[in-house]
Amino acid sequence: MRAEWIAAGPMAMAMLLCGKEEKVLGAQKAPGSCPYCGGGVAATDVEAKWVLCCLPLCRRTKRRFACTACARRLVTYPAILHDD
Repeated sequence: MRAEWIAAGPMAMAMLLCGKEEKVLGAQKAPGSCPYCGGGVAATDVEAKWVLCCLPLCRRTKRRFACTACARRLVTYPAILHDD
């Protein structure tokens, strides 16, 4: 096994030392419908944490939306405000 890690080089070691951990905090039904199939939308709160050698570097909480019927991930865009 050690020979495999040595042969893999520093890139494999970097992947071992650095990583991204994600944990689902909760899920709930969201308003609206899927633009592709018309199914319901579910909102999932996810906490993402970048780690380096078991030390957390960055922690972010995101809300992801997905269709409950076709399982597509739905992306929201910020509202564009016009000065009229």
